[in-house]
Amino acid sequence: MGRRKVPDLYRAPFPLYTVKIDPKTGLILTAGGGGASKTGIKNAVHFLSLELVSSQHSATLVHSYDTGMCATMNMALGGDVIAAGQDGNCRLMRFKQHAPKEGRSGSKKDGAGEQGSTRKRGGKGQNGGGDVAQMKDESLQILMEDVGVVQSDLSPQDPVQKSVRFSSDLKLLLTGGADGYLRAWEYPSLKEKLNFKAHKDEIEDLDISPDNKHIVTIGRDFACSVWSGDQLALGLCWHNNMPHIKEKMYRYQSCRFAKVEDQKEALRLYTVQIPYKRERKPLPCYLTKWDGKSFLPLLTKTCGDEVISCLGVSDSGTFLGLGTITGSVAIYIAFSLQKLYYVKESHGIVVTDLAFLPNAPKMKPVKGDNEVAMLSVAVDSRCQLHAVPNRRSVPVWLVLFLCGLLLVGVVLLLQHLFPGFI
Repeated sequence: MGRRKVPDLYRAPFPLYTVKIDPKTGLILTAGGGGASKTGIKNAVHFLSLELVSSQHSATLVHSYDTGMCATMNMALGGDVIAAGQDGNCRLMRFKQHAPKEGRSGSKKDGAGEQGSTRKRGGKGQNGGGDVAQMKDESLQILMEDVGVVQSDLSPQDPVQKSVRFSSDLKLLLTGGADGYLRAWEYPSLKEKLNFKAHKDEIEDLDISPDNKHIVTIGRDFACSVWSGDQLALGLCWHNNMPHIKEKMYRYQSCRFAKVEDQKEALRLYTVQIPYKRERKPLPCYLTKWDGKSFLPLLTKTCGDEVISCLGVSDSGTFLGLGTITGSVAIYIAFSLQKLYYVKESHGIVVTDLAFLPNAPKMKPVKGDNEVAMLSVAVDSRCQLHAVPNRRSVPVWLVLFLCGLLLVGVVLLLQHLFPGFI
């Protein structure tokens, strides 16, 4: 562990704020931009194809969808629908993979800016500035269709949607805004279901349990709240048994529900706590594991003194990913909260989002001989892949065979030293 160089998987021509992986198609979706300011920096969603060739990962730009004057700051995937946080709105867009007809170009198919099938390839050698080289490849097109828009933040000045999630059954769409309101819509009808003030300050993060019974929200008002509908079920306190932690010394930063591998009925909630104020001597950040049903704290450990900016959880619930404001990336074992992988300042600036490669058939060929692989994106426009190779283990049959040989050896030795032993 420590400082090492991670090659850029892909570099966009704009700051990246969010990344997701579609398990059905295997496509990487990453988005960002320069916002409404007239700097010439585009706002777009990029669709990438991930490949593994000769043990080297590379990403190819399959499609670029221009989002106009709005940069996508956060994003959730619900099947083939993207829920994108753009200013104070949540914009829903459906994407469809499409093979073009012979003799026709897809560059004008949906008329939304730089659409088309022009490919840009990134990979091991792409570490410099600027855009990447282009290669024509019309083997694949992505068709985009607007599904709807809901207003997710009503702040009088600079409205911003801070977070968005689909429920696991895709029946609810939830958003948290800078105005402190939690809003939920029935999906796909987009009929409003919840709209209430959850925090005094802006909502930093939220998640919903797999059974839809509880919603957890994190606000800048130091609170981490568990909701049943619009009713407050309880407020969490992670430092009850830590007398050296004073009130308002830390605030919650991120939250995620996760299942427990090999325990079908078990559920966990993970939260990250960061120092509220910067000190001359940096205070450590903390990672807490909770029972996801009783909401009792199970384990709390420090996770370094670099301020955490984002949290990710693998599909199986086995691994946690952390990104920091200084560009570092880490992977932890969820069971023990033990650090498994760490790269200091892998990115040049704030890591904005993380996404583990899902345990889907489409992703197995590109995962390679790795136990876990995770994507990170940052404001430095880079997308990187962080992989932990499979830890080598001795097969059970070999262990039994060696034990048998050892036993035979001991018996023969005793027979030699003590004739008539057997």
